[in-house]
Amino acid sequence: MTTVRVVTYNIHKGVQGIGPRRRLEIHNLGHAVEQFDADIVCLQEVRKLHRREEQYFTQWPVLPQADFLAPEGYAAVYRTNAVTRHGEHGNAMLTRWPVLSHQHEDMSDHRFEQRGLLHAEVQVHGVSVHVLVVHLGLIRASRVRQLAQLLRFLVRELPFDAPVVVAGDFNDSSNFVRRALAASGLQSVMGPAVPTFPSRLPLVQLDHVLARGMTPLSLSAPRGGIWGRMSDHLPLIAEFELPLVAN
Repeated sequence: MTTVRVVTYNIHKGVQGIGPRRRLEIHNLGHAVEQFDADIVCLQEVRKLHRREEQYFTQWPVLPQADFLAPEGYAAVYRTNAVTRHGEHGNAMLTRWPVLSHQHEDMSDHRFEQRGLLHAEVQVHGVSVHVLVVHLGLIRASRVRQLAQLLRFLVRELPFDAPVVVAGDFNDSSNFVRRALAASGLQSVMGPAVPTFPSRLPLVQLDHVLARGMTPLSLSAPRGGIWGRMSDHLPLIAEFELPLVAN
């Protein structure tokens, strides 16, 4: 067995605030990602580029945000969910383990919300672990259909006996997500919710990390201080026990 630490974090495109009071937080987020010391970091609302913000912020990173946030020695995988007037953003995964493959599936349910699923295969101590990074819609009916699509993707694309991690911003604070994914064997740490939103005064858990073929160990979210400033979400940190049996 080995312990695998997985973090999911909606970084709000690296910017907080509105209008002329908005501030660049991507540099603080980079320090935060290093502090996680995680095996796998799943990120949502990650900018690949944004021409207007590049002009507004003098310290806007030259690199796309996924590459900028990756600590030394980590691989970064990014796929676009939404294309906007000034740029594009999507999901990303950072990992200290080798990435074997990755792909993207469009999960947009209607024309007003562009959503997607990032799938990456990571080799942890010789074991292939499949990581799915998701960001579901704001409308419950959309989330129902998107979760059904996610379950179909699991059956269609992943070996039934392979370890799987599903993480992201599900935009749902009920037990609906856990119940829907439990049908496919995906589990999280049992117990009370770990609030992640809003970050300044977290009241509900919109972010989730679930796994199959791995034993859930712990679930936590840092709070207070700078954690309430960097994004509107808090990061959710999960640890799992992975059997070291090579595929």
